[in-house]
Amino acid sequence: MPIQTSYQPKTDVATDALVMTELESTFSLLVWNDEVNTFEWVIETLMEICGHSEEQAEQCAMIIHNNGKYAVKNGSYELLKPQCDAITERNIGATIEVLV
Repeated sequence: MPIQTSYQPKTDVATDALVMTELESTFSLLVWNDEVNTFEWVIETLMEICGHSEEQAEQCAMIIHNNGKYAVKNGSYELLKPQCDAITERNIGATIEVLV
């Protein structure tokens, strides 16, 4: 059996893509419940700013109402920051948190 004299690491494109995706998706955009904003306003906001369908936005609004908060979107900080700012400009509580 010949002895290998040089080491050539193998790269797995699928694994590299998975690692990149995991690193980029390490943040959540949380929307917080309050006693001020209506369901309609929150739903409209999620549709316009986050690109949710009406059904998805309605489901998120119900979860926010029942649980006090909900991660409406995951992604990179650079993607979520402008969306978080746009939501808070509409006087809806939103924060970005690191996924655990």
